[in-house]
Amino acid sequence: MSEIKLLREFYELKPSGDVIKHLNEAEVRLHKEGKVKFLVGTMQRADAPNRNNRIYPRSILEKEMQNYLKLVKENRALGEMDHPESYEVSLKNASHIVKDMWWEGDDMKGKIQILSTPKGEILSSLVEDGVTVGISSRGLGSTSKRNGSTMVESDYQLICFDVVADPSTTGAFMLSESVDMNKIFSKEDILYRKMNNILGV
Repeated sequence: MSEIKLLREFYELKPSGDVIKHLNEAEVRLHKEGKVKFLVGTMQRADAPNRNNRIYPRSILEKEMQNYLKLVKENRALGEMDHPESYEVSLKNASHIVKDMWWEGDDMKGKIQILSTPKGEILSSLVEDGVTVGISSRGLGSTSKRNGSTMVESDYQLICFDVVADPSTTGAFMLSESVDMNKIFSKEDILYRKMNNILGV
């Protein structure tokens, strides 16, 4: 049986350029007034080796995006700064929230809103000062070696997206296979995932 790993990846986020075209009217007003900051960028990429030399099949990412969009719609898609040594998202360390996700080719794109939390204030200051930040997925799943590449398997479950400074901080560390999914996802979320698996979504 494959070992379950905490898998983390890095992509750069941009505070300008594409942002405005992905905001609704109210968000544009808040963004222009400087009351709320949004960042837009590639959250994950399908069917191509990433910086950690892992390949995420499109079918797996499509399934996980569908599951994650439920959290987005319920305003629960929180993330943290840096990658904590945990597979749980901490409310007290939340810095941002994912507001939307969509596909552009094989790129999974996303829009995040910086929160007015203590960690969000730090992130906001970094962005204002011109620091380049990245988005990094955090998820649980197993991998296998195929044709010299590390393939992410179908048991992958996306937990959240964290903001990170340096791709060198990404990577993976081993977890026990007895991870309690009830600590990560609510019973309703687990049921929703199971229904999507049955329906082939």
